Amino acid sequence: MFRYIYNVVTRNNNNKINNNNVKGTMVLMKKNVLEFNDFGATILDDFNEFVGNRISLQLISAVKVDQGNGMRGELGKPAYVEDWITTMTPLKAGETAFKITFEWDEEIGIPGAFLIRNNHHSEFFLKSLTLENVPGHGVIHFICNSWVYPADKYEKDRIFFSNKTYLPSETPVPLIKYRKEELENLRGDGKKMLQEWDRVYDYAYYNDLGSPDSGPQYVRPILGGSSEYPYPRRGRTGRKPTKSDPNCETRLNLALSIDIYVPRDERFGHLKMEDFLAYALKSVVQVLKPELGALFDNTPNEFDNFEDVLKLYGGGVKLPEGILTDVKDNVHEEVMKKIVKTDGKSLLKFPLPHVIAEDKSAWRADEEFGREMLAGINPIMICRLEEFPPTSKLDRKIYGDHTSIIAKEHIERNLDGLRVEEAIRQRKLFILDHHDDLMPFLRRINSTSTKLYASRTILFLKNDGTLKPVAIELSLPHPEGDQYGASSEVYMPAEQGVGNSLWQLAKAYVGVADSGYHQLISHWLHTHATMEPLIIASNRQLSVCHPIHKLLHPHFRDTMNINALARQILINAGGALEYTVFPSRYSMELSSALYKEWNFTEQGLPADLLKRGVAVKDPSSPHGLRLLIEDYPFAVDGLEIWSAIKTWVQDYCSYYYKYDQTVKEDEELQSWWKEIREVGHGDKKNEPWWPKMETIEELIETCTTIIWIASALHAAINFGQYPYGGYPPNRPSMSRRFIPEQGTPEYDELVANPEKAYLKTITAQFQAVLGISLIEILSQHSTDEVYLGQRDSPYWTSDKEPLEAFEKFGKKLVEIEEKILRMNNDVTLKNRVGPVKMPYTLLCPSSETGITNMGIPNSVSI
Repeated sequence: MFRYIYNVVTRNNNNKINNNNVKGTMVLMKKNVLEFNDFGATILDDFNEFVGNRISLQLISAVKVDQGNGMRGELGKPAYVEDWITTMTPLKAGETAFKITFEWDEEIGIPGAFLIRNNHHSEFFLKSLTLENVPGHGVIHFICNSWVYPADKYEKDRIFFSNKTYLPSETPVPLIKYRKEELENLRGDGKKMLQEWDRVYDYAYYNDLGSPDSGPQYVRPILGGSSEYPYPRRGRTGRKPTKSDPNCETRLNLALSIDIYVPRDERFGHLKMEDFLAYALKSVVQVLKPELGALFDNTPNEFDNFEDVLKLYGGGVKLPEGILTDVKDNVHEEVMKKIVKTDGKSLLKFPLPHVIAEDKSAWRADEEFGREMLAGINPIMICRLEEFPPTSKLDRKIYGDHTSIIAKEHIERNLDGLRVEEAIRQRKLFILDHHDDLMPFLRRINSTSTKLYASRTILFLKNDGTLKPVAIELSLPHPEGDQYGASSEVYMPAEQGVGNSLWQLAKAYVGVADSGYHQLISHWLHTHATMEPLIIASNRQLSVCHPIHKLLHPHFRDTMNINALARQILINAGGALEYTVFPSRYSMELSSALYKEWNFTEQGLPADLLKRGVAVKDPSSPHGLRLLIEDYPFAVDGLEIWSAIKTWVQDYCSYYYKYDQTVKEDEELQSWWKEIREVGHGDKKNEPWWPKMETIEELIETCTTIIWIASALHAAINFGQYPYGGYPPNRPSMSRRFIPEQGTPEYDELVANPEKAYLKTITAQFQAVLGISLIEILSQHSTDEVYLGQRDSPYWTSDKEPLEAFEKFGKKLVEIEEKILRMNNDVTLKNRVGPVKMPYTLLCPSSETGITNMGIPNSVSI
């Protein structure tokens, strides 16, 4: 009945329309196709439409001001979305196009924005509005990509600007106040608790990781706002303080994790949310913890041999009904349908990790151990060794002398006839050094179930381009006190016997140290956490009309949402990360300590390579750098990607900024950069290395670095996690006992059964399963991923030259991918494939959905 009467009314109204009209097409997604088919929303919205509570739009002139409205642009007459009830929405998630007719007023001229008022019951996702045949202009595109809630949720009607790009000083007068007011709305008032429909971008400390009301074991330091615990800022939620500590923020109940506040347009899209939830059950540690221990046979909580580990990738682990009942009580029914397999039980069947797909034992080779420092999941740590023996930067007054005890006689037997001095002079010695970073935390870490060493690993660059580990130093705090330095042992390569068993254990401890550093510092801190303040500042200070907002916005997608979920279930007290990496409850405290060393400018790839001494400046080289390890897959491919990004950014920025003075006088840009330095990264505001943002060159370098961090750097250290670390023996994340001493039962076991002793030392069985579950989620590409060189709309700007430059960028990335694949087939480049026969593809720009070991999404999206 609604539809019949509605058709008659609409037909009569349409007959009254004159010829001086502009037709528009509005593309949106109704709530009912985005939230598990909420048909109640459809009925209520149709009723509101029927009784006249419709969706209205008003065009805003970009050429004529209304002096009676504060010099804002002249408003056109309201127009209404047509045929809401009769336009059928697909039952699966999809877009619907609605027609809208604007009565044209010549005095309004070219519209630069529009107001929209949603008088329905439910929100909808507005993709775009396209106006056809605008007199004197033709087609005008408005790219919206935003949730529009019912009008009573907003103090002011929502505004959307056309895809025109303006520096603040070039903004048409009728749009200036609208531009400023929209930014003010996005900043909020800093007071209230933020709700689902809010669009407020504001800052807070990491004061929501602990749960002091739950007991002392859940107390964690507040990160940020102090010299003791500096940290980047996170997005504010405004939740009330805890009872035990008014400086800490209360946490959401686990079941409400996906509802944690982020600005509405920062939430995952429907496809991403479905994909994320479909895998997330495996990381709901609180649901699975109590039950999983009984699943494993023979030796509780242990793998008995490497074959035992391989069973994880065969038939899968069958979960008993008790677990399924608990899970169903805590997880949405629609999510369960996506997770539970056809037999209703196989929840923990894992795909075969790439690192053992071709060869089940090659991961143990020394050459592979060295190769993964160049082409693994943490290829940004290795440095050139410039002095011998390695020294320490730890304060001697507190920690004593931590100079390495590695001696020449330890390593010269493996330097192909060179003396140490010659190898250093020829730039053939390198080091993976986790000594200084870990030593201050070791007493506390080793008081838990973890038993870890601070490590130094020295490697020799062979003539065939591969790295050979020649010595590993494992250190503990001196038993008589920190002031006495370290208690250290040196281990060297051995081919057989107990010497080989000890060497394999030493490499495992290095892997544990590097694994934890990778997850907490390289991955979480240096990409996820450091990016969030940039995202907040960009939305608070840069209008959507601003060229730098348009440049960077794709590189912010999903980051605030994934970070919020991480605070809720991963990095919080008792969360999955504390349970699966070695620092345990000290994990985030460690990342705070290492944030003190963070330098934004050194996150750009060329600066990073120069700092680590693995490259030298060379104007004759393609990228102005010469790599000292020529076959360094991450650096080789990364420099290609970095150069492509920088060329694109340079072409883009040079179109809008002709002179350095333009940069200095851009008030939005200067406010943005000031807020990033003084608020978002406020604990580092006095660092001398911050660019001043006074030249085009500084702007280009800064934007290139931001895009690099969000896209290629994150891809390189994230999407190989399961391919390399999905097999725990290759990439253990915890160690549970120290190297056994002669005369002990543990040492005898090492001699008799080195495989079992190795597995009893590294990550326990249950923790390994949880860790694999976590990195399986983190290594996935979602269905709706947008990759580097792509945009979600071809009309993201109306300027021809930037569009052409972006097309050129996309073509360059295709060429780079083809080059990478050719290099992977070059047998002389041994580090590109290695003993495990696993080609380095992490910096190939494109990818399919799932775990692919390749693909560069635009943003830190998982």
